[in-house]
Amino acid sequence: MENQKFNIISAQSHIDWTGRKVTGTHHGTIAVKGGELIFNDGKLTGGKFIIDTTSIKVTDLTDSAINAQLVGHLSSEDFFSSEKYPEAVFVITNVTGNYIEGDLTIKDITHAVFFEAAVNLNGNVLTATGKLTVDRTKYEMKFRSGNFFKDLGDTLIFNDFDVIVSITAEAVSA
Repeated sequence: MENQKFNIISAQSHIDWTGRKVTGTHHGTIAVKGGELIFNDGKLTGGKFIIDTTSIKVTDLTDSAINAQLVGHLSSEDFFSSEKYPEAVFVITNVTGNYIEGDLTIKDITHAVFFEAAVNLNGNVLTATGKLTVDRTKYEMKFRSGNFFKDLGDTLIFNDFDVIVSITAEAVSA
């Protein structure tokens, strides 16, 4: 069997994120802009997806003013610098069983990441989900990090944030 390409369906794909601080957590979503996954002999072998950093949403804050303030801060230079870097990219470099290795690029800074994923192929539709933990400080997101600032007390924001990636893709006709 030859390579089979699957184009990501943006409207059916997304990322859920969780960030933690001393006093609690925040949750939200961020859109998957597009991309492709490559199968060879019925197994995932490669691909990439593009993350739209301008689409970040906070889902746990119901006060619209506080929600907008946090979204603005996450989009600012303290975090994703969405105006300057509207996209982040994940490129698969290796797949071993259920484990995916790849390069995650945020703010033009690339680091290898590794996570377990569930990939299902049903006819011409592929779904994939995986959870990974990202150290934000590796991508120059140092705001209120205990690694860079002292005596933050209850204003400390933990370095790691979790993302759950949910991808739906459709086979490209030959």
